[in-house]
Amino acid sequence: MAVSTLTEEQSRELFARYKKTKDVKVRNDIVMAYSSLVRFAVISTRNMYQKYADADDITNEGMMALMSAVESFDIDKNVKFETFASIKIRGAIIDYIRKQDIIPRGVRRFAKELDKTFSELYSQFGREPTNAELANAMGISEEKLLKGMAQSAAANSLSFEEMLENGNTDFSEPKDETGSWEAERNLYRRERSEVLASAIDSLNEQQKTVISLYYYEQLRFSDIAKVMDVSE
Repeated sequence: MAVSTLTEEQSRELFARYKKTKDVKVRNDIVMAYSSLVRFAVISTRNMYQKYADADDITNEGMMALMSAVESFDIDKNVKFETFASIKIRGAIIDYIRKQDIIPRGVRRFAKELDKTFSELYSQFGREPTNAELANAMGISEEKLLKGMAQSAAANSLSFEEMLENGNTDFSEPKDETGSWEAERNLYRRERSEVLASAIDSLNEQQKTVISLYYYEQLRFSDIAKVMDVSE
């Protein structure tokens, strides 16, 4: 994780000054001090956007999210600004990518057909089908199959990232007219963790390794393929 050039004391002092004066120069000083958070987010999400957007566009979205984070951050809460801003920045980047409508109907259609064919062949052979068998059953070349699989993988990674980062999911927390219910919020968080843990636990070992290398080690798909000695 990228870090700020400020000490915790300097950071609190700047935020306190900006909260009191709303001086744009102070805000800009904070933004520059934490700009490495944007650079880290741009690098760590490049596999998601590189086919659909320029790094400059993503950087702009990240910087705007960083400025928004400065505006809304409450120094009195027991939360580090790095953590708060990182979530805001990554969420803004993912939202920007999603709005580009990067998943064409053809990719969605291919993914469904691939899943159906895979299931049918798995039942028929009693094992995972090879790429050659999948391509033959779908009536396409292996090259076209691999290209479609890569596009589907990119779409799936974005959907998974969005589920984790975006608050508007099926795991949304209930609120009443006076605010959030703390007890139920904790219950939903625990249930959400259990659902995700169960979903990951249901994967085979190779899939678990991919999840670990991509989301925890921040490796690119091409690097993961090399580590696991498989095609991208």
